[in-house]
Amino acid sequence: MKNIERTAGDVPRLTLVTLMLAVFTVSAGFGVVLPLLPDLIERLLVGEVTPAQISRHTGLLTAVYTFSLFLFAPMWGRLSDRRGARVVLLVGLLGFGVSMLIFSFIESLTAVYIERFLSGLFAAAATPVAAAVIGNFTTTEQGRARRFAFITMAGIAGFLLGPMLGIFVTRFAADFLSLAMPAGSVAVPLAATALLAFFVAFTVAFAVPGRPRSALAKQTSITEVDKRAWLVPKLLILTFIVSAGVGVFEVGLALRGKQELGLTPYQIALMFAECSLVMFVMQAIVFSPWFKPDKTRWLIAPALSVLALSLILIPWASDFTLMLIVIGAVAASAGILTPILTYWISAKAGSAQGWELGKQTAAASLGVTVGSMAGGFLFNIAALPGASFVLSAGFVALGFLLSLNLPHLLASRIYEHI
Repeated sequence: MKNIERTAGDVPRLTLVTLMLAVFTVSAGFGVVLPLLPDLIERLLVGEVTPAQISRHTGLLTAVYTFSLFLFAPMWGRLSDRRGARVVLLVGLLGFGVSMLIFSFIESLTAVYIERFLSGLFAAAATPVAAAVIGNFTTTEQGRARRFAFITMAGIAGFLLGPMLGIFVTRFAADFLSLAMPAGSVAVPLAATALLAFFVAFTVAFAVPGRPRSALAKQTSITEVDKRAWLVPKLLILTFIVSAGVGVFEVGLALRGKQELGLTPYQIALMFAECSLVMFVMQAIVFSPWFKPDKTRWLIAPALSVLALSLILIPWASDFTLMLIVIGAVAASAGILTPILTYWISAKAGSAQGWELGKQTAAASLGVTVGSMAGGFLFNIAALPGASFVLSAGFVALGFLLSLNLPHLLASRIYEHI
């Protein structure tokens, strides 16, 4: 434990792996649940069930989860600044595991809504607090940036692998354990996710520092932070804009693939897999040894312009191949922007790592919620074909204008390493 608590040097390897596992677990939990919701809703609704009812409840349950993230991520971040990351991660992971375990036995749609809210509440402790631990360690800027990329890559991997892991454990339970499960059962994958959360919580107790580190606070020029304090809100606005664009994109991608292009479920799943894989690769590249972290500020505006242009082109992609090309462009730009914004928010946060990164998680969650709702609402407006994509592209273009002077402003460091 003394090695973990030291104030000099890099993030201990065990600590980094544990933080990545924590983020992976909550992301996998969300990924496991998402494809199971339609069957679960159909089983729990009483009477004749229509596709519109299933779609509405699926969207609302997803929105409840992300809205809970928006509400509670800043609270967990602030608490980690004051009480330490270990206790916050423990409460978050244990609470998330218990909520998922209860979810596996739920037989009421109302109870599912309550559970989704509680799962979001506890999941909100993982990502911002994990990132805050990285931000609070004294290390090189290259190392700090790469470790932020590892955290975001772990989240993407969890979301990407979650559905496949759910299918695998369900088949294992049916084939090898001879468990008979009703149609729409979610018990086995949710219970497996809960066990993973409990295991990671056990690891957190030994691998994550217990008290906030004060070294960064001593290195921070308060005058400079106050002078540049409005930079963080600007970065948070860009986080919201990017997340809203991605939310519109994800909903519109599924609807366009099914209703307009007549793609098979396999093809639609392949498009989402491509999106996650491209984002994963871009995040690995942008903070690799090939790029200096302080130069990433020059990528923000170009990535926003590519994102806006790609969203406009989606309605014009008339077949599966063209969709794959456009999807790659959207995923690449979003994959670049996410870790860069996280890195610079942390760099400008001073000693308030948990608070500011918690607000970033909240901004991203709110963006996805608003974007998903707007994407579903605007998609079927006959008078405005492609309205959801065009309007979201215009929104991202505003973000591009907001970002034009960021390279100059971000060049001013708010602290120097000893």
